[in-house]
Amino acid sequence: MAIEMLYFAWVREQVGHGHESVSPPAGLATVADLIDWLSSKSPGHAAAFADRSRLRAAIDQRFGPLDSPIAGAREIAIFPPVTGG
Repeated sequence: MAIEMLYFAWVREQVGHGHESVSPPAGLATVADLIDWLSSKSPGHAAAFADRSRLRAAIDQRFGPLDSPIAGAREIAIFPPVTGG
């Protein structure tokens, strides 16, 4: 199952690119599991994902907590908290 990962703001800067296609191994059930796995890909990934309290996710363009399931997801975006006004 390939998932298109999108990274924004300082997450993108630390990872080193704005998107990548990944094929996570079987057994990863949640965004948090996926983040753990991605953290081992490079020092940039590890730095970007070190503090989960600073991360937000969108699964197929819908905001969700990091314990959201990834089964069937085509796209997952990881980004810092945002504000508007």
